Amino acid sequence: MANRELTGILLVGGTSSRFGSPKAFARFEGETLAERVWRLLGEACDERVAVGSLDGLPFPALEDAGSGPVAAIAAGLRASSHDFAVVAPVDMPRLTGDALRLLAEVCRDAAVAQAGPLPCAVARTALPAFETGERRLRTVLDSLDTAHVELEERLLANVNTRADLDTLAR
Repeated sequence: MANRELTGILLVGGTSSRFGSPKAFARFEGETLAERVWRLLGEACDERVAVGSLDGLPFPALEDAGSGPVAAIAAGLRASSHDFAVVAPVDMPRLTGDALRLLAEVCRDAAVAQAGPLPCAVARTALPAFETGERRLRTVLDSLDTAHVELEERLLANVNTRADLDTLAR
């Protein structure tokens, strides 16, 4: 199903306790992590929705009704005008549009890469699974018809600490 119309959902995150400050504002290759992933979603998707509770973002963001990625994905799917969405966390600066589009192409109810659960693709028809009160994203995805895709490991590197960011910058 190539050329699906896509919504890109950016999970902005919260205070990032392990990082020491909100990761969304950390700089990587001349832009903040939030700006970088927002731009990537703009290149890969027909529309974008950011979800999170941070002030000072350079684009609007919806507040999720709960905490964690399950509630944020639910908020993004409710705001989506397309049948399929790709979900990218703010802390994966090496993702590419091609990787996100591949997830979308194989998506049934959902699709994840080998390291999962993020990034992922989700069909809007799967929204009820994200509204059950379950907080663990893996549990929600395991309850769905989820395709699995092998992506380059370097694309899946995520930033949990400042040392992780320094390592990626090298």
